[in-house]
Amino acid sequence: MNPEALSIIEVGTRHQVTVCCAESLTGGDVASALVSIPGASAVFRGGVVAYHAELKAGLLGVDAGELSTGGAVSAEVATAMAEGALHLLGSDYAIATTGVAGPDSEPVSGLEPGVVVIAVAGSGLGTWVRELSFSGSREEIRGLATRAALQGLRDALLHDHPV
Repeated sequence: MNPEALSIIEVGTRHQVTVCCAESLTGGDVASALVSIPGASAVFRGGVVAYHAELKAGLLGVDAGELSTGGAVSAEVATAMAEGALHLLGSDYAIATTGVAGPDSEPVSGLEPGVVVIAVAGSGLGTWVRELSFSGSREEIRGLATRAALQGLRDALLHDHPV
């Protein structure tokens, strides 16, 4: 059981707030960690795995021009994904993940494997972004990104709803 996911479900239940996610790099792992916690249905609204640029633009409202010129891994893309999920899924908080797991670089920007960007929308802090750099295998980078995303969402919840 993931301790960050457990904390998110506990805080969300206690304060009657909902969360959702928009995932690219993590491919549903954030949602999976959340729904593995008993009682998750009271807090977790759902998630969107938007791996392809067309889905990021069409479902989540990411600017298609940004995707074609800057690539899918940036603070702007992560922010748009989180804010898009927040509105699409009607949640109080949203977490978004994007990045490069490898083995190849991001095709548009050329960013190397290990670059990860997460964004949280809905917090009293406004939408905030963390740009991270990890090393390791594709699986390790995705695992670290999932954990960072859950930590970020937990931190936002605890900021707004201290224990």
